Amino acid sequence: MSQQLYLSSSPHIHSGETTSDVMRAVLFSLLPACVVAVYFFGPPALAVLLIATLGCMAAEVICQCLMGQPVSSADGSAAVTGVLLAFNLPPTSPWWLTLLGAVIAIVIGKQVYGGLGSNPFNPALVARVVLLISFPVHMTTWSLPAPLGSGLDLVTTATPLGVWKNAVMLTGHAPPEMQAGTLSFFLGDMPGCVGEVSALALLLGAAYLFYRRILTWHIPVAYLGTVVLLSGIFWLVNPEKYPDPVFHLVTGGLILGAFFMATDMVTTPVSMTGMLVFGVGCGVLTVMIRLFGGYPEGVSFAILLMNAATPLIDRYTRPKAFGMPRGEGWR
Repeated sequence: MSQQLYLSSSPHIHSGETTSDVMRAVLFSLLPACVVAVYFFGPPALAVLLIATLGCMAAEVICQCLMGQPVSSADGSAAVTGVLLAFNLPPTSPWWLTLLGAVIAIVIGKQVYGGLGSNPFNPALVARVVLLISFPVHMTTWSLPAPLGSGLDLVTTATPLGVWKNAVMLTGHAPPEMQAGTLSFFLGDMPGCVGEVSALALLLGAAYLFYRRILTWHIPVAYLGTVVLLSGIFWLVNPEKYPDPVFHLVTGGLILGAFFMATDMVTTPVSMTGMLVFGVGCGVLTVMIRLFGGYPEGVSFAILLMNAATPLIDRYTRPKAFGMPRGEGWR
């Protein structure tokens, strides 16, 4: 037979977009943050982006060849994982650390579960957390921005969240100058991971994904809204110790996590109700880890923990099957 007949369950509706189309759109949406990262951190950030992206693509090809699977690196998913991994690394990360992260993301975070569509956890975040636990010094060494053309060298310093956390641990009070740089933080002029520093660039990329209808509002709004509400309560109770909600929004990896990590189609719930529950859970965990945990940042841990809860969320948020009595869901 020259043609094969494939049988699958309904509904048989195709949006017209392929996996490659979606991945290319995501890569395009990440370009503004890439440009800002290279502008503020120069060649070191560019090196991290290239090594992570090419490392993930090479690791996927090698892994699929060894496992006897069709090579599918052309779909762009490995490149997306590489860019997101780079976005979660310090700009001065050594080449071997970046390459190791790429291997961990693809092999441990993705291929051991069967490849694209089968991984229960976000691969880039799996790599980030493994590297953070294994190499804490390298993963918590940050640099002041040194814009291209300024002639400045990268100087080691702490992130805004780190400055706040250290001050609270030592004195019990937040530093008075903590809120002064909110606008510069929003634009990207702050220490941090390669792709998390500019909320503006990330929001531009997210707007493009909303325009393409690749993103829905449920997880980002639930995630950010929960962070604003919960952090606002603590700030109102003790503003001398806890930062205000705007500081939480523009610092760290919250915007990156809410729009590009927590919205991973493979590792998040499928129903609208489930997405809202997922987003609220991420928000609660992020605030609790930031305010009371040992790390100043909690986005990665929060998303991975909620990834683990996704099957349970899907189970209890299934929509009512068509034709069944009200209040009854799938059996």
